[in-house]
Amino acid sequence: MGTVVFMELLLLVILVALLAGAFVWWRREAAVREGRAIADARADAQRWYERLGGQVMNLHGDDPAVRQSLVDAGERYNAAGGQLEQAHTVQQYRLARETALEGLAYARAARVALGLDPGPDLPPLAAAAGAGQLTRERQVEVQGQTFKAGPQPGRDTPYYYPGGRYQGRPVPAGWYSTPWWKTALGAGAGVLGGMLIADALFSPAFADPGYGYDAGYQEGFSDGADYGDGQGGDVGGGDAGGGDYGGDFAGGDFGGGDFGGGDFGGGDF
Repeated sequence: MGTVVFMELLLLVILVALLAGAFVWWRREAAVREGRAIADARADAQRWYERLGGQVMNLHGDDPAVRQSLVDAGERYNAAGGQLEQAHTVQQYRLARETALEGLAYARAARVALGLDPGPDLPPLAAAAGAGQLTRERQVEVQGQTFKAGPQPGRDTPYYYPGGRYQGRPVPAGWYSTPWWKTALGAGAGVLGGMLIADALFSPAFADPGYGYDAGYQEGFSDGADYGDGQGGDVGGGDAGGGDYGGDFAGGDFGGGDFGGGDFGGGDF
C-alpha cells in the first residue's frame, strides 16, 4: 500500500514538474515572439520616419500649396520622432508609423504641387479608410463664407488633406481653400459649422449650383457605388469608398530622400 502511494505521489510530482516546465517554455517563447514583433514594428516605423525626414529636408518651394504641405509634413515628422522615442510596444510603434505615413502623404502632396513625380504608392492610412478622394472642384457658401475644394492644388485651394473624419463625417482626400476641419472651432464656427461645411461640400444637393435636390442626389448616386462593396460608398451623394494603398518606396531621384506617393483611391465627390 505504501509503495502504491509513493508511486502516485511520484507521478504527481513528475506531472507538476512537466507542467511547470511547459509553462516556463511557453512564457519564454511568448516573450521571444513579442520581442520580435516589437523589433519588427520598430524597424518598420523607423524606416518610414527616415524617408519622411529625407523629404522634409530636400523639398522646397515658394508656392503656398507647397509651403503648407511641407509645414504639415514637418509637423508629422516631429510628432513621429517623439512617438518613436517614447514607444515600447507594438501598438505604440504602429502609431508612430501611421504618423510618419501621414507626413509622407503631405510630402507627396508637396511633390504634386511642385509638378514632380509623386513616386510609388504608400501603404494605406488607417485614418483615411473609407474617406475616398475628391474628383471634381466644388465651391459652396456656408454662413457667409466661401469654401472651395478640388482634386488638384490651386491658388484658391492650397491646403491638402489626406482623408479622414470630422466628427464622424468622412472628409475625402483633396485640396481645400481652408483647413476648416482644424479651424472650425478656433474660428467660432463650432462643430455645427464644420458639419455644415462638410455637408455642403460633399452633398450634390448643395455643392452643385443649378441642380435641384433630386437631380443632384441622383447624379451623385449614379457616380457612387454601394457602401458595402468594399470599393466605395455613397455618402451625401458622393462615393466615400476606402482607398487602396500599396507598394514600397523607391530610392534615387527624389531630392536625396526616398519617397512614396499615395493612392487615395476611393469614391467620387
